[in-house]
Amino acid sequence: MTSSSQTLAGPSRPGRFLGPSLDKIIKNVAWRKHSALVSASKSALDLLATLSDSPYPIPSSSIPYISPADANALLHPLILAIESASPKITEPALDCTQKLISHGLIRCEIAPVDPADAGSSNVASRLLDSICRCGGVGDDAVELAIIRALLSAVRSPSLLIRGECLVQIVKSCYNVYLGSLSGTNQISAKAALAQIVAIVCARVEADSMVAEIRTISVAELLELSDKGLNEPSFVQSVQNFISEAVDGYEGDPIILNSSPQSEPRDGCNSGVNGTGECGNGESNDGGDLGGGSTIREDGFFLFKNLCKFSMKFSTQENPEDHLILRGKVLSLELLRVAIDNAGLLWRTNERFLGAIKQYLCLSLLKNSALSAMNICRTVNGLLKTALGVPPGSTTTLSPAQDTTFRIESVKCLVAIIKTMGAWMDQQLRIADYYPSKNLEIDMSSENQYAVNGEEGTANDYELHAEGNSELSEAATLEQRRAYKIEFQKGISLFNRKPSKGIEFLINAKKIGSSPEEVAVFLKNTTGLNETMIGDYLGEREEFPLKVMHAYVDSLNCEGMDFGQAIRFFLRGFRLPGEAQKIDRIMEKFAERYCKCNPSSFSSADTAYVLAYSVIMLNTDAHNNMVKDKMSKADFIRNNRGIDDGKDLPEEYLGSLYDQIVKNEIKMNAESSAQESKQANSINKLLGLDNILNLVTWKQEEEKALGANGVLIKHIQEQFKAKKGKSESVFYAVTDAAILRFMVEVCWAPMLAAFSMTLDQSDDTAATFQCLQGFHYAVHVTSVMCMQTQRDAFVTTVAKFTYLHCAADMKQKNVDAVKTIMTIAIEDGNYLQESWEHILTCLSRFEHLQLLGEGAPPDASFFAIPRSDADEKPQKSPVFPSIKKKGNALQSPAVMAVVRGGSYDSTTVGVNASGLVTPEQINNFISNLNLLDQIGNFELNHIFAHSQRLNSEAIVAFVKALCKVSMAELQSPTDPRVFSLTKIVEIAHYNMNRIRLVWTRIWNVLSDFFVSVGLSENLSVAIFVMDSLRQLAMKFLEREELSNYNFQNEFLRPFVIVMQKSGSAEIRELIVRCISQMVLSRVNNVKSGWKSVFMVFTTAAADERKNIVLLAFETMEKIVRDYFPYITETETTTFTDCVRCLITFTNSRFNSDVSLNAIAFLRFCAVKLAEGGVVFYEKNNESGSSISVDGDGSDGHTFTDKDDHVYFWVPLLTGLSKLTTDPRPAIRRSSLEVLFNILKDHGHLFSRTFWIGVYRSVIFPIFNKEQQMKRRVDLNGGQLSPDRDSSGNEENSWSSETYVVAAQCLVDIFVSFFDVVRSQLPNVVSVLTNLIGNSNQSTASTGVAALLRLTGNLGSKLLEEEWNQIFLSLKDSAASTLPEFLKVMRIMDNIDIPVVAQAYSDAELYSDHGFDCDDVEDDSLQAASYVVGRMKGHIAVQLLIIQVITELYRTHQHSLSAANIKILLEIFSSVASHAHELNSESILQRKLQRVCSVFEISEPPVVHFENESHQSYLNFIQALVKESPSLFAEMGMESQLVALCEKILQMYLNCAAQHLPANQLTLHWVLPLGSAKKEELAARTPLVVLALEVLASVEKDSFRRHLSHFFPLLVNLIRCEHSSGEVQRILSNMFLSCIGPIIMDL
Repeated sequence: MTSSSQTLAGPSRPGRFLGPSLDKIIKNVAWRKHSALVSASKSALDLLATLSDSPYPIPSSSIPYISPADANALLHPLILAIESASPKITEPALDCTQKLISHGLIRCEIAPVDPADAGSSNVASRLLDSICRCGGVGDDAVELAIIRALLSAVRSPSLLIRGECLVQIVKSCYNVYLGSLSGTNQISAKAALAQIVAIVCARVEADSMVAEIRTISVAELLELSDKGLNEPSFVQSVQNFISEAVDGYEGDPIILNSSPQSEPRDGCNSGVNGTGECGNGESNDGGDLGGGSTIREDGFFLFKNLCKFSMKFSTQENPEDHLILRGKVLSLELLRVAIDNAGLLWRTNERFLGAIKQYLCLSLLKNSALSAMNICRTVNGLLKTALGVPPGSTTTLSPAQDTTFRIESVKCLVAIIKTMGAWMDQQLRIADYYPSKNLEIDMSSENQYAVNGEEGTANDYELHAEGNSELSEAATLEQRRAYKIEFQKGISLFNRKPSKGIEFLINAKKIGSSPEEVAVFLKNTTGLNETMIGDYLGEREEFPLKVMHAYVDSLNCEGMDFGQAIRFFLRGFRLPGEAQKIDRIMEKFAERYCKCNPSSFSSADTAYVLAYSVIMLNTDAHNNMVKDKMSKADFIRNNRGIDDGKDLPEEYLGSLYDQIVKNEIKMNAESSAQESKQANSINKLLGLDNILNLVTWKQEEEKALGANGVLIKHIQEQFKAKKGKSESVFYAVTDAAILRFMVEVCWAPMLAAFSMTLDQSDDTAATFQCLQGFHYAVHVTSVMCMQTQRDAFVTTVAKFTYLHCAADMKQKNVDAVKTIMTIAIEDGNYLQESWEHILTCLSRFEHLQLLGEGAPPDASFFAIPRSDADEKPQKSPVFPSIKKKGNALQSPAVMAVVRGGSYDSTTVGVNASGLVTPEQINNFISNLNLLDQIGNFELNHIFAHSQRLNSEAIVAFVKALCKVSMAELQSPTDPRVFSLTKIVEIAHYNMNRIRLVWTRIWNVLSDFFVSVGLSENLSVAIFVMDSLRQLAMKFLEREELSNYNFQNEFLRPFVIVMQKSGSAEIRELIVRCISQMVLSRVNNVKSGWKSVFMVFTTAAADERKNIVLLAFETMEKIVRDYFPYITETETTTFTDCVRCLITFTNSRFNSDVSLNAIAFLRFCAVKLAEGGVVFYEKNNESGSSISVDGDGSDGHTFTDKDDHVYFWVPLLTGLSKLTTDPRPAIRRSSLEVLFNILKDHGHLFSRTFWIGVYRSVIFPIFNKEQQMKRRVDLNGGQLSPDRDSSGNEENSWSSETYVVAAQCLVDIFVSFFDVVRSQLPNVVSVLTNLIGNSNQSTASTGVAALLRLTGNLGSKLLEEEWNQIFLSLKDSAASTLPEFLKVMRIMDNIDIPVVAQAYSDAELYSDHGFDCDDVEDDSLQAASYVVGRMKGHIAVQLLIIQVITELYRTHQHSLSAANIKILLEIFSSVASHAHELNSESILQRKLQRVCSVFEISEPPVVHFENESHQSYLNFIQALVKESPSLFAEMGMESQLVALCEKILQMYLNCAAQHLPANQLTLHWVLPLGSAKKEELAARTPLVVLALEVLASVEKDSFRRHLSHFFPLLVNLIRCEHSSGEVQRILSNMFLSCIGPIIMDL
């Protein structure tokens, strides 16, 4: 120390360090901001100048040789400087503090500081507290100074730092480690923490402040984590820093008192929160220790808090907190340091052993899922030993010693995993153990049924049975007593052996021999054991099965809720313990419930699954052994999609859940004692231990290891329950789930050790141990549902079989094959997805066996045509036994196997160009001999053993087998059928499983068969379809109850392949298979009919004639001979049959097929009407039933109107669609059959159904007309190119069909007029649409039909109905006008030249190389079309006039004024339209030119105008004559006169006379041309009629209107006429009518 420092700080020892530091602080401090610090520092310097060291230490002072007051004054500036948060001030203060501590100048016990009363603590405690609070102020130098000071404080033997303050120091170092931005500081903080733990452990072991301190190795500390900071320069620097701190103490230690501390102390409120990295720890409660030295108490307290720091987890708000993870890892590393530095005390002292159990074990359990930690050091060490010396390293062991050492290590690993498995098996057997005696009937219970004289239990059923004549004949009491004794004997026998008891009672004539009588006996007899009843009802023998059916059929659950029904059903017996028996009972119950409640579910399958769900819920909710109860949400989720793919209403399922949970399903009171006896084994008793998985169809998922808080909490509670006991406690864990934590840590090292040893060593003992290790590891990981780990072990073993490269196989690989087979047999229930690897190995093994035996590959069979059977014997010698004949290796298949391939390749020998060496061939042959160690029995045993797999395992097995088979079949070079044949085998083996399981199996197989059935390889597809046929034949041997759908699901692959396959051979094969199955198993086909008809429906539309004919041949036989079977159990198949027949009617290959199909449809209608499909009853018990009309009715009624409609609709609509068939014979036949059905069976239809028939069946027949009309597209005046074909089709269809259809429509409507009266407007609309058709024949048909309709119903029609008829005619006349006018406008853009001009234009075009025909062709064609449309339009309008004229003539007395008014409107509108049309002079001239070009007749426009006006005038004239009152009432006189005036004006217009009456100038008038004369001649009758009508008007009326038409009469006199008739009538009118008027003037 320099003399200047001594002068500055005085002669005392503390002054040598305090003086320079205080001087530096004064120089660096801001005086105004830190005035108190400056003042304290100056005061301290002044004090130091006067102080000298005391000759003896002062115990109460923090600085031993200075008084307490002076010590406080000297250290107070340091505290203020550290708390200033200024690095320039803080750093010298920290440096000074570290020097004072390292030189032993601060000596005391450091106690926690209370912020509320800081003055009561010694100054050293406050100084250390300020250092911990400093937190580094973000400066690297300050952070490093803090670490150095704190480490020096812990290292100093002169400072006794108590537990809370020690934890506070640790927290401060944590904060630096986690929060510092400097890598060096992070390493320094971590190393300081490790050194602090090592110091504390050494002192705890020595129980003294003076102990041998081991300096930690920074490099080793960074091996596990923080490898990114592991730079040599950093490591060396920090190592020097730690060494300096440990070895830098220069003071004389003063041994402080470490006597036991009995008083508990408050926790340290350090306030070092930082970012919350370490948490708050736990206070040092002396009660935790129960006495001991202070040093050991403090060590214990630090250890406990480190454990708690390691168990801090992320919060929900911040689930991925990186700082928490780093702090957790650091805590675990410090705990490892503590264990490494722990001595004998930690292994013997009860308190420290308790701390390890209570805190360390809990920490390790909670953190065992952390991949960042490697806590299983034992396994890690064994792994390193088993793997041998790392490359580049040296060892003192000899090679033999090294090998032995490695094998022993592998043995240890195998022993570990084997022990795990053995303990797991033991725990699982305990957890699932149910004493077999619980499943047996207590024989002592028979005593209660023993008969003691007359006081035995009488049976009500037998005492009052009507059929028991023996009892009724027994007259004496003795006989009655004997009868009862014998009857009770039968009951007692039944309670032991049910079948024997029933046989005894039947033979003794105590019960009847029919199944129904036995069912009544079981249901009503007291004293029968309910378990035996259930056992008997579940038997599969024929008679007990019939009894069970009778028993269930006696259940009346109509209107019951499902929960009530199953509760009512199960109250009389206990479900048997065998799953197959439960399945049969539940299957029948579901059928019965759906029969009683047909609208409850879509099928009985829904009720069947729901029944299992309810039973499982009852078990789950009311069994005390079930801890994790099923919630309502779970119950609803488990039953999703069970109603034919749809969900049941959540409200319904929720209500069912509440019923079961609140009220347990129990049997009758008689069984209460037996029930309570077996309460703990209810799952086993019911055989429902796996039913929940069957219902949910979900595999148990792997749970996250860190999420198993329940198990950890349970273990922690055990620890806490034993807390405070002095003796050591061994905790026996019984929950096998604890193994998951252990396996998660050690599985990867074990896999590496086993794999490397097996790969590198050929030693028999070593390979045996490795394979055993794999076997045990697969067992443990499989049972614990650790999918990833299980698959890793199984895949590794499968690869080591070397079956994919057989030429390189060794004995250890054969042993691996044996191990694979052993795993398959012993752990098959848990393998799940790993089955694929095992089955792949078995497939390859079988392939090698066949090659060794010389069998030809499967591909050779596929390549041989099926018809060339004579070639097969010639090819077999090509494959002699390879093991005996080496020259047989020229086979390409064998060469491919010898070449080998990768494990993951689906085909071995992919590299076909690779060369095969003689050595490979020899190795291959010898390896085939090695494989002889494994026989076919072991191989086949795996598949036969599939019957013993549980429900989840068999589904996984089938999935894997299908995947392997798919890979085999899809091989481009070597397709194989080994797995396919095994699929058929296991399907046979497992077909008798309960429906729930078999459904899941078949869902997998169905997809497989469809996929392979659509294969491009025809031979493979044929093989698969034939295999499916075999399974279907086997399956159809099983009887299916009604309302189930499983047969349909089973046959669905046939349907899908039939619909999607492009191969005619496959489709034909499917038709033949279905035909064979149906005709041979017709008695058992139930829901399968749906698939059968779908196959035949697809075949009916096939493009191959032979397939269509083959399918129809079978269809014909089904309908003719087996029709009752179609609807035996499910009536909906009737509609499938109908749809199939309708499809056959559309067959384009053979009209006979179509006609026969139509005949069969009529046959189906007859059966439907007779009640062959829908059930008839004599009595009308249902309000929805429909009475049958007709004289011959026997009172039958339909009991279900909805079913009635459902069956008729597809039949009738199908026939309706056939009426548009292009084949005339089919059209005629379909029309005839359709309307015959309606006529013959229409009395069965309700009014509502008739409305549907008209809308969906009858009216669509006539929509063909509208469709034809719309095919003319007139967009932009362009014609549709297919107008000619459209017209031809329309004419053909109209002429052949409309006549019959319209006639049948009228006949049906008239026959059922009272029922279908509401359809009159629609029927009339159809007929008027026919009348409005441009086709003359169709329009005539409509006229005839309408007249026939009104002729038959005229007297029945009301005024409103007549209005509807006439309005429809009016609409028909008007509806054609817009479209017609649009057609007429086409001519506006067409210029038709006169004939002479056309010829000259043709010469002009020919001179220039153009063809006039090309230019005018389109225009002329369009004009020709307009001519045709105009003619058709005129004909329609005239027909409408004709119809209304005839209707009036026939029914005039039934018509009202309103009806007449509508008729007048029709006449007026048509006449006006005719006049307007004739006024189009330009259009007329164009059309005349067109007609002259095409040499066709012109449109009868004039005739149209004349006829319409003449009919109009005749109608009014007839009205005047026949109904003068009505004429007068309607005021039609003016209308009549106006019409006559219009007719006269039309005539004058034609004669070209437009002169006014007052014009007297006379001109020469040119004579009319021939055309005008012809037109005048045509108009003459009309004008004569008009003049006659005017002349017939009453005199007064004539006088009143004369002024209007007199000028017209004058013009008539002046114009030219074609005949003298007009002049004659004019002369008469002037003489008789006008003359008298003039004379009266």
